[in-house]
Amino acid sequence: MADTSIEWTQRPGTIGAVWNPTTGCDKISDGCDNCYALGMARRLKAMGQAKYQNDGHPVTSGPGFALTVHPDELGTPLTWRKPRTVFVNSMSDLFHARVPREFLAQVFAVMAETPQHVYQILTKRPERMPQILNDPCTCGVHHSLMSHRLGRALPLRNVWLGTSVESDKHAGRADALRDTPAAVRFISAEPLLGPLPSLDLAGIDWLIIGGESGPGSRPMQIGWVEELIGKARDAGTAVFVKQLGKVWAGSGKGGDWSVWPEHLRIREYPAERVAVAA
Repeated sequence: MADTSIEWTQRPGTIGAVWNPTTGCDKISDGCDNCYALGMARRLKAMGQAKYQNDGHPVTSGPGFALTVHPDELGTPLTWRKPRTVFVNSMSDLFHARVPREFLAQVFAVMAETPQHVYQILTKRPERMPQILNDPCTCGVHHSLMSHRLGRALPLRNVWLGTSVESDKHAGRADALRDTPAAVRFISAEPLLGPLPSLDLAGIDWLIIGGESGPGSRPMQIGWVEELIGKARDAGTAVFVKQLGKVWAGSGKGGDWSVWPEHLRIREYPAERVAVAA
């Protein structure tokens, strides 16, 4: 766990944080090509960080980035007193096929035990979410880390579930998200690699939009962003423009709110629809 400056965790009245009960992943789509977490895992392995010593497949993963569960991290949110907005697995994908169902149940049990925090879970594998969360035997509400029944039904009010849609060929991920019980459903169109004409925002509470910002960044067109904002307004979906990408305005400028076109300076949260400036 660490406090974080990730823009969409900065909800008013809470501390932004990340929590990594698992680390590591495998590339599955074009949005993974310049994965920041893969590069960071390589550096952490070289630094001797214990949680990043398992190497993944050289084609789909890399040094220090094999999918690894960390049971010792499960209790971390139980120690936080002040409310946090928590990005779960900034260094992994919680719904990766190799994350055991029993471990997922434990993660959800911890989130149920800490209703003062809001948890944001983002996956590129949304098809696994309804398979698990619609199954009462493995959903987490009947398996408590504290060894007693939680007595709470899904969806947990403090858990937001999302999926990445970086290009139109992955727009169907939204269908799996809609099939999943969630208090808040969100889509991250980051890195946005093209227009998303097929994206259906019905039943989607929140849309995050962002360009690519790391080494080898691919360009994002402002027109794609404008089209998505219009689509979100028609659907009643809150909009959060995270950044415009490295290519748009030169290195380091895509995240500078002050130089953006004014009509793109939108940072809303679902439900509350609280607009916040960068």
